[in-house]
Amino acid sequence: MSKHDARHTPTGPGHSTPATVALQRSGIAFTVHPYDHEARGGGYGDEAVAALGVDPDRLFKTLIATVDERLVVAVVPVAARLDLKALAAAAGGKRADLADPATAQRSTGYVLGGISPLGQRRTLPTVVDASATAHQSVYVSAGRRGLQVELAPEDLARLTDATLAVISRR
Repeated sequence: MSKHDARHTPTGPGHSTPATVALQRSGIAFTVHPYDHEARGGGYGDEAVAALGVDPDRLFKTLIATVDERLVVAVVPVAARLDLKALAAAAGGKRADLADPATAQRSTGYVLGGISPLGQRRTLPTVVDASATAHQSVYVSAGRRGLQVELAPEDLARLTDATLAVISRR
């Protein structure tokens, strides 16, 4: 991990979210990275990449999809696009579509641009793009716009009980 190899307890205002609470309870190493969020809508991942100076292959976005009428979490690099066909196959289904934004927010308990794969309201099947394992650590939303969490990809997969599969494309 960059800068810290020990567990980091978020202490700043607004750093405690269901995602960071889940990480604290797990006892795994993680680092919280806050940044100034511009309230202009859309492009949340690109904004985080620019604000934090992170390689866009290491910062992952969390998308909620419907696979054969059930919700599934897809975690892919900001630098890539979700391959819906590959997601459907990885989730054991035939067809995948992005979920309606209101459904994604209701299911996860997070707002768009702040949906974390961790600490969601409902536990959903999760698929993390296999490219995550090429990195010592990756960044995902900490559950709030302007807040990312850095952790080992193996810990992300274990904590979300994720399947690792190639679900992104350039």
